[in-house]
Amino acid sequence: MASTSRENILQKIKQALAKPVPVPFPASEGNESVFLPSKQELEIEFAENFSKLEGRFSFCADEHELVSQLQTLVSLRKWTKLYSRETVMQDSLSNAGFTTIYTDDLAGCDAAITGCEALIARTGSIVMSSAQLSGRTTSVYAPVHICIAYTKQLVYDISESLQQLREGYGLQFPSMVTLATGPSRTADIEKTLVVGVHGPKEVFCFLVDS
Repeated sequence: MASTSRENILQKIKQALAKPVPVPFPASEGNESVFLPSKQELEIEFAENFSKLEGRFSFCADEHELVSQLQTLVSLRKWTKLYSRETVMQDSLSNAGFTTIYTDDLAGCDAAITGCEALIARTGSIVMSSAQLSGRTTSVYAPVHICIAYTKQLVYDISESLQQLREGYGLQFPSMVTLATGPSRTADIEKTLVVGVHGPKEVFCFLVDS
């Protein structure tokens, strides 16, 4: 019986894919943002909103300053196990003088370092994808998330970041796009805000001028 039910479901899915239903309101998304444009520079807008969410923001004039600040943070926290799956970013940091040994143990790492797809100034959010992260878990399971971003990745609102993703990936659109807006938090228990329950307890963003 179970096998028959499964075959029926798969058959219905095949039929639906063969005859896709048209989008009922194709023009509903619109081309203009409903939010007023920022009156200040995107770097400042993002820094203010990211910091309000308990994110730790740092601006770097170039990659050498980035490495200096990053090396200082690692030394002060006495971190010995950093996790990253982004080899291009690792090579870039290494070429700028960052010396560390990466671990393959995500569950046991001190912090995870990632890049991002974009930074959303209006909400102080970091946009990441499964394509850029080489997976789905890096920014979620580590106790501390460190994001390396560049000023050219700043956009005002989420609609701009989604448009960039569409243009950049085309038909190879990532299977997962996620927004990280500060450390994880919940107020489910007696409406008391608790930080770091189901994700990183701290989120750092190093923004490099580009």
